[in-house]
Amino acid sequence: MARKRALTEEERELFETTLEDAKPLKKAPRRAKKRTVAVKTETQPLLPGTKNRSVPPAPNRTPGIDGNTADRLRRGLVAPQARLDLHGLTERDAHRALVTFLRGAWSRKLRLVLVVTGKGGQDGSSAAADIPFDLGLEMRMRGVLRQMTPRWLQEPGLAELIADVREAHGRHGGAGALYVYLRKH
Repeated sequence: MARKRALTEEERELFETTLEDAKPLKKAPRRAKKRTVAVKTETQPLLPGTKNRSVPPAPNRTPGIDGNTADRLRRGLVAPQARLDLHGLTERDAHRALVTFLRGAWSRKLRLVLVVTGKGGQDGSSAAADIPFDLGLEMRMRGVLRQMTPRWLQEPGLAELIADVREAHGRHGGAGALYVYLRKH
C-alpha cells in the first residue's frame, strides 16, 4: 500500500488561495432506507422424485411465493428475466419449446420468466358455428396455446420447478402472457 506524501508549504498555500472563495455544497436530503422484513418460507421439493419436505401454506397465501413478491408481480414491478413467445408454433412444437425453455431457465437459476401464448379468440369462445366449414377449423384452433399452456405447466417434470403461475401484467402482455415464477434450487 502506497503512503501519501506530505504537502510542501508551497503546495498548501496554492491550494488555500485557489479555494479561498469556494462555498461548501448544500447537503442533499437523505433518502429513507427501505425496511425489509424477514419472512419465513416453507421448504419445497427441488426436483421430481425428491422427498416432499413442504409445510402446508397458510390459508390466504400463494404456495411458493411470499406476499410481497405476489404483490409486485400483480403490479408488474418485476421484470421477467427471460421470455418465450409461442406465437405461430404448433401445439406439439410449443409444448417442446416450453419444456426446454423452463428447464433451461431453472438450470440457469432464473426466477421469473414470461411465456407469451397470445390471446387467441377475443372472447375465448369458439364461434365456428357461423363460419363456413373450411374456415371453421381455423377458428376452432384459436386460443389453443392459451388453454394448453397452464395444463402443461402442471405436468410432472415441470410442476416441480414452478412456484407460481399467473397472468402477466398489462405491460408484459396481460391476458396473452403468463408469469412463471420458478423455484429456487
